[in-house]
Amino acid sequence: MPYNLPATRLLMNRLRQVMAEDGDTRFRLDQVVRIIASTMVADVCSIYLRLTDGALLLIATEGLKPEAVSATRLGSNEGLVGLVARRAEPMAIQDAPRHPSFSYRPETGEDPFHAFLGMPILRGGRVLGVLTVQNRTERAYGDDEIDTLQTIAMVLAEIVDRMDPEHMSNGDGTKKERNLASLSGRVLCEGLGYGRAVLHDPVVPAAKFFAADQNLEAQRLKDALRGLKDSIDQMMALDGAALGDDPRDVMETYRLLAHDPSWAEKLREGVRSGLSAEASVDRARREHRARLQSARDPYLRERLNDLEDLDNRLLRVLAGDDGKPQISEERSVLVARRLGPAELLDYANAGLRAILMEEAAVSSHAAIVARALGIPTLGGIEGLTTRVDQGDWVIVDAEKGVLHIRPDDTLYDAYKGRVALRSERQATYAALRGLPAKTKDGTHVSLYLNAGLDLDLDMLDQAGADGVGLFRTEFQFLVSETLPRLNDQVALYKRVLEKADGKRVIFRTVDLGGDKVLPALNLKREENPALGWRSIRFALDHKGLFRRQLRALVRAAGTGPLTVMFPMVTVPSEFFEARDLLMKEVAWSEDQTGKKPSKLEVGVMLETPALAFSLSELAGQADFLSVGTNDLMQFFFAADRMTPSVSDRYDLVSPAALRFLKQVSETCADHSIRMSACGEATASPLSALCFLSLGFHALSMPAGAIGPVKRMVRSVNLGAFREDFLKVLDAPDDAFRNQVLALAADHGVELSDG
Repeated sequence: MPYNLPATRLLMNRLRQVMAEDGDTRFRLDQVVRIIASTMVADVCSIYLRLTDGALLLIATEGLKPEAVSATRLGSNEGLVGLVARRAEPMAIQDAPRHPSFSYRPETGEDPFHAFLGMPILRGGRVLGVLTVQNRTERAYGDDEIDTLQTIAMVLAEIVDRMDPEHMSNGDGTKKERNLASLSGRVLCEGLGYGRAVLHDPVVPAAKFFAADQNLEAQRLKDALRGLKDSIDQMMALDGAALGDDPRDVMETYRLLAHDPSWAEKLREGVRSGLSAEASVDRARREHRARLQSARDPYLRERLNDLEDLDNRLLRVLAGDDGKPQISEERSVLVARRLGPAELLDYANAGLRAILMEEAAVSSHAAIVARALGIPTLGGIEGLTTRVDQGDWVIVDAEKGVLHIRPDDTLYDAYKGRVALRSERQATYAALRGLPAKTKDGTHVSLYLNAGLDLDLDMLDQAGADGVGLFRTEFQFLVSETLPRLNDQVALYKRVLEKADGKRVIFRTVDLGGDKVLPALNLKREENPALGWRSIRFALDHKGLFRRQLRALVRAAGTGPLTVMFPMVTVPSEFFEARDLLMKEVAWSEDQTGKKPSKLEVGVMLETPALAFSLSELAGQADFLSVGTNDLMQFFFAADRMTPSVSDRYDLVSPAALRFLKQVSETCADHSIRMSACGEATASPLSALCFLSLGFHALSMPAGAIGPVKRMVRSVNLGAFREDFLKVLDAPDDAFRNQVLALAADHGVELSDG
C-alpha cells in the first residue's frame, strides 16, 4: 500500500481508538507497534525506553523476536538507537548495517533488515525513548512518513513518561512513581513555599491529540489563527506619537511570524493528518523547543522564543477559558519557562505559595515584580519545565536556592521546621518596626524601600521604612501592551505620593532598554544591550516620551515636594540636559496652572564608573547622588548580571569594589554631595554594613530586607567597627569576605546572613 494522506488519517484514527481503550500499558504498546508497522508498510516497529542511567530498553516490538522485549538493553552510546537518543533528532538511513554506529544484537533477529527510521520520543525537550521502524529492503523514507512518526512519538511520550521498566517483563505496565528530584536556582524573592505545581504554559492532554471531526478541527484552527492575528495587530496599533519615526522592528517581526503562511500551513497539515488543532500546535511547539535546545546563535534563539510564544498564544486562544492555569484554593506553585511582568501581575491575588521560572535573572523585571508581590520565587532553574509535571508536590526553598520535586516525608518535616524558624525571625524583625535605625554610638541610618508598583507602597509602614529610595517608573510601561498615557502616569504618581503620606519618594525616570524591553520601543537588536541604547540615553533621544513623563511627575506633585533622579548618567552633560527638560516642565506647569512643587530635588544615579571621575562637575548642580549597585557592579567587573555563569562570580564585598566606593564617598564629602545607595547589594546585612563603614548612611532595599538590616544597624558601634574595617580594607587577604565576617563577629554585629 503506498504511503499517503488517507493512510496517515487511518493510522491516526486507529491510534485514537487505542488511546481511548482500557488496558494495561504493555497491551496498548503492543497494539501501537502493530498498527504502525501495518499502516506504514514496515517490517519492524519497535519502542525503546530510556532508563535513568541513559541505557535504552526494548519494551515493545512488531517484527523482532518477542523474547527480546525487556531483555535487549542498549548502552547510551550504542547503535543507531543510541545515536538517535543522543542527538534528540530523527534519523533516516537507507542501509543501516553499513552505518558506522550500527550495532548488531543477535537476540533480536534483526539480521535481514536494512532501512532504518528512528524518532526520539520527547517531552519538554527531554528524551524519554526512541521509536523505530525498519524494512528489509533499502529504501528512503519520505518527509510525510517522518512527520507522521514524529506525531506518533509525541503521543507515545504521554504513555512512556510514566512507565516503570521493572514491571514490563510481566506485562504489568505499572505506572512509575517518579522519584524525588532537587534542582538549583537563583533566589529572586526570599521565602519558603510548598504546594502543587501549576503549569503556566498550556498543556495538551493525550485525550485531545486526535480529531474526532476533521472539518470541525480545521475550522477551529482557522478561527484561532484569525483571533491570534487580530490580537497582535491590536498590539501594534499603539499610540506612536512619542516614538518619532523609528521603525518598531521587533514587534513587526513578531507580527510577520504570526502571519507567516508556512507556519499556518504546517498546522493545517497536522489537522489534515488526523490531529486535533491543539495537538497540531503542540507538535510545532515541540519542534521549536527542540531546536531552541541546540541553537547557539542569539538571533536564532530569539526567533525560536518568539515562535514558541506564538504557539502558546494560539493554544490559549483555542482553549479559551479552559486554557488558563487553574489555581486551586489549596496550595499552588506556579511553574513557567519565563514570565513577563504583566503575566506575573495576573497572579497577584491568586494566593500562590511560590513561583518557579526556568529563565529569569535576579535583576530582571519579572524578579522585581515577584519581590513586590512578596511571593517566594526561584529563577534560572535549568530543565525546570521538563522535570515538573502538573500536580507534582514541590518544596521551594527560596532561602538556599533549591527546589525539591516530589519530596519525601523527611524533607517535608525539615521544611516545616524551617518555616517555624523563619516565622520566629519575622516576629523579631516586626518588633523592630517602630524603633529607629540608629547605631549603638548614635549614628542615624535612613532605610528606604525599593518600589516599582503602587502595591509596593502597601509595605511601607509594615516594613518600617523611612520612605521610598527608588521608585522604578518604567514598570508602568513594562506591564502595559501600550504606552501609558499622560493621565495614567499622573494617576499612578499621585497614588504613590498619597500612600507615602508625606514620606520622601525618589522617582527614577524611565530606565528602558537592556533587560527592560518594551516591545513598542525596542527598535533595534543590539549585540550588547546592557551597554547600548538604554536608560537616560534612550530618554534623551525620545524627548516626547521623556517630557510626557516629566510633566506627569510635576503635575502629580502639585504644590507638594518632588524628588527625581536620572538613571545611568555617564557624563555630566546628560544630567544637565535632563535637568533642563525637567525645569522647562516645572515652568510650563507654573505658567499654565499656577502650581509648582514646593520643594524640588534633582539627583543622579551613579551606575557607570565614568561618572565617578566627574563628580566635581556636579557639585552645586545635583542635589544628591544614589549609587545603583546592580548596574555599577556589572560595569565595574565587566560581568553581565543577566548571565548566570558570571553574574555571581564577583562580590561587592571585595577590596577592589569597596575601595572604589570609598573613593566615591570621599569625593562626595569633599564636594558636599548627599549620597545614598540602592540595588540588590544593599539588601544583604553584610553589604549594608560595608556601605555604612564607607559613609553611606541612606540605603534603599526591598521590603523584606529592612528588618534584617535594621537589626544589624542597631547592633553595631559604627565608629569602632569602621576603624578596624578600614584597616582590613587596606591590608586584605585572599578571603576578604571571611575577614569582614570575622570582624563583625568580634564586634558583636548581628548578621542574619553572610
